Amino acid sequence: MPQIIPIKDLKNTSKISELCHKIDDPIYITKNGYGDMVIMSVESYEQIICQLKFYKELEISEQQIREGRTKNARNSLGSMKERYEL
Repeated sequence: MPQIIPIKDLKNTSKISELCHKIDDPIYITKNGYGDMVIMSVESYEQIICQLKFYKELEISEQQIREGRTKNARNSLGSMKERYEL
């Protein structure tokens, strides 16, 4: 269940920090009853950024497959072994 708190509760920064580290989900901050901000721990943020980068790489790979820009895995690994003397 998402955590939703009013902006006035941000005055207690220690409590908010503790909550950010206690739950994995972002905390939604409202202002005058409407969504205003989202806060989360640095660890949660970095995990989300990592996932986004991974999805972007998958998207690029799928585009390359659709365009026929693929290589034979055996040939590619063989050339890497030769290049790096593995």
